[in-house]
Amino acid sequence: MKLENADWLTAPEVQSLMARFEEAGHEILAVGGCVRDTITKGFVRDIDLSTSARPEEAIHLIEAAGHKAVPTGIDHGTVTAVTPFNDIEITTFRKDVETDGRRAVVAFSDSIHEDAIRRDFTMNALYAKRDGTVLDPLYGLEDLKARRIRFIGDPLERIREDYLRILRFFRFFAHYARPGDGIDPDGLAACALLSEGLEKVSRERIGAEVLKLLDALDPGPAFAAMEASGVLARILPGATARVLPRLLHLESQYPIEGRMIPPRDRIARLASLGGQDVPERLRLSKADSQRYHLMRVEAGLATGPGELAYRHDYWTAIHTLMLRWAVLEQPFDETALGAAQRGADAKFPLRAGDLMPDYQGPALGARMKELEARWVASDFTLDRKALLR
Repeated sequence: MKLENADWLTAPEVQSLMARFEEAGHEILAVGGCVRDTITKGFVRDIDLSTSARPEEAIHLIEAAGHKAVPTGIDHGTVTAVTPFNDIEITTFRKDVETDGRRAVVAFSDSIHEDAIRRDFTMNALYAKRDGTVLDPLYGLEDLKARRIRFIGDPLERIREDYLRILRFFRFFAHYARPGDGIDPDGLAACALLSEGLEKVSRERIGAEVLKLLDALDPGPAFAAMEASGVLARILPGATARVLPRLLHLESQYPIEGRMIPPRDRIARLASLGGQDVPERLRLSKADSQRYHLMRVEAGLATGPGELAYRHDYWTAIHTLMLRWAVLEQPFDETALGAAQRGADAKFPLRAGDLMPDYQGPALGARMKELEARWVASDFTLDRKALLR
């Protein structure tokens, strides 16, 4: 088959760059996600090329094509071509020499087959020529069309090469599979058997994978499979996937006219799982950690939608409310949306100077908080004059 509507492949920068490699006698192919996503989604974020040229030669050819070459991972054969169209990663064909479950020692290769068999899933071992012709050395097209997430060769061997592939297995299932068809039993069994190996993977890498998984339209079946296999308990002790489907259902009920997808919030979804020391275990950013703790606390309180939106913002309030309703098994309350919008738009009508000189220091701060609380309780209806009175 040939790639259809692959604007990224027909871009002049990509075509001229690939042509430069071919003129020098090297094979160069688009590979992995850009090929896979062109077939399944029709849009591509990152462009990866694979070549028989060694890294030093790749740098020379990139510069000869008029682009800047950055040796982003030259020890592993990767050079980035910085072009006006996009940054393009170009990696020499490789084969694994030694692996320890975290990183691999690689040797460069001239064989597309050797390059393909070291990849994780069959749908990621797809290549495309400059004219769009797809090369499928491991029969990944059949799996891609059937939306099957299947390890290349022996799942146990692929996982032992990099234990993060356990989480990638569930992430790809969430993003690409048809959940009704079920998860690949051999892959799931291998993930369960080798889940202890995730202890070797850095928390930063685990956190990045979990957040990507949470971004899926429906990550519920993937997390249910993770819980059943023991993988969820391995990375987030005490977590459970039972609340997540209720939260996803509430997300789908948010009334956006003509919406394509429901409003999603990865931190609210993460908070629905529970677990011990989650921000620390996943190495969340400071901002995400703060939102996580806020949502977890407020889900167990009775703070109204207006006050939540006033003190934080509209969407934080909405996702916190949906998390609360999911935990308490309550229905979607559409009346909360108007209250949240009023709170998000509200501006407290008093300034500290309005109470001076009658109040000073700590007494001033306490009085301002008291009046603000009354104003919030009035559903933001008390005006400046009423508050002063």
